[in-house]
Amino acid sequence: MDQAVESVVRLLESYRGRDKVIRTVCYSSQLIGGALSRKAAADDASSLRLGKSLLLFSAQLSHCRTVLRLFDDLSMLAYSHNYGFGMQEEDAGVRWISVLNNVADQLYYPCEHIAWAADAELITVKSDRWWLFSTVLWGSSLLLGILRSLRVLLLLKKKLKKHERHGASHSRSLLHRQIRGEILSVISSMADLSNAVHWMPPGFLWAGRFPSWLVGLLGTTSSLIGLLQMSASDGDQSESADSSSQ
Repeated sequence: MDQAVESVVRLLESYRGRDKVIRTVCYSSQLIGGALSRKAAADDASSLRLGKSLLLFSAQLSHCRTVLRLFDDLSMLAYSHNYGFGMQEEDAGVRWISVLNNVADQLYYPCEHIAWAADAELITVKSDRWWLFSTVLWGSSLLLGILRSLRVLLLLKKKLKKHERHGASHSRSLLHRQIRGEILSVISSMADLSNAVHWMPPGFLWAGRFPSWLVGLLGTTSSLIGLLQMSASDGDQSESADSSSQ
């Protein structure tokens, strides 16, 4: 029990971990709140009230994440600068998709900041256009991420075929783990991309057609995958640290 609590505390102490927890709680609250609001009968006032409260709670957590992202520009810029043109990548397709992905992510933040500032009446511009720009950039980033993962999956499967003929079992297990990670990334990005389309202006594909519970379900799915991948990444780092110290 103590170890589980310590793991949660460590997760919440890091900005990345806390953001993922807030995101998961935000979308799961929207999922449950949307389901309760949808199923509650007119005479079931308590369930309807709880559903509305959870939806309001979800909206506040979403706003919290938007405010926290005001400080993400510099870290994103540092990441983009370190990645550069991705000369360390073996595959040119992965390299250029990643570069375009970084550009979309970098442009996303200032657009969202302007939209937030407009809603907060800090600047005198209409926020609708800037929310649209940020949603388009987020969707573009997700689409590029899916393309990158599919390309990486293709390369990993080619490597796996070579290692199955004459490769160590450790290398094969590592490749299998990387393949599972990329598949999870595709599922996560597709769930988020579905929500991104939902938040586009009406008339674009299925924009505005998702009920709250479905938005919450898709967001919860991608958030749980993100937590799982973060946990797996931390486990890999601890394993490599243990092996290097032996």
